[in-house]
Amino acid sequence: MEHPTYLWALEQRAAGCCIISGFHSMLEQSVFRYLLQGPEQPIIYALGRGIQPNLRLEYEPEVTAGRLLFITLFEAEVQTVTQDTADIRNLLVADLADQIFIPYMAPHGNLTRLLQNVAAQGKPILTLDIPENRPLLEQGATLFYPSGILGRQSQRL
Repeated sequence: MEHPTYLWALEQRAAGCCIISGFHSMLEQSVFRYLLQGPEQPIIYALGRGIQPNLRLEYEPEVTAGRLLFITLFEAEVQTVTQDTADIRNLLVADLADQIFIPYMAPHGNLTRLLQNVAAQGKPILTLDIPENRPLLEQGATLFYPSGILGRQSQRL
């Protein structure tokens, strides 16, 4: 699952597509770090808590360059991500996104709830061809296949 997800990220970076995510899971954090390496890569990082004003801004160069934006619906007093704040953050991401890439969907997880919400309905969904994603495919998701930007033809993963 990691390899095709990294191929997706590579394509997004090569195309200069703006990526919005909560970057919560370890895989998402890895993709975030990769995307940051792109000199022009636009990224929107949606937080499931408030922005903490007294924390050292680790990403100041990217923010100053206008290619990284942190957004949140929460006041600074909200310092912990909870199930409720994560759900709200995910709704925000789905609402702002043009399409949704879901490499893996756990049964009855956050994404299952999200996709039942109107914010995600009608948005194109890309996913990977793994057994856990069968429900997504049954709901009309499209399989992601690399476009071949590395000089190879697309192939099933």
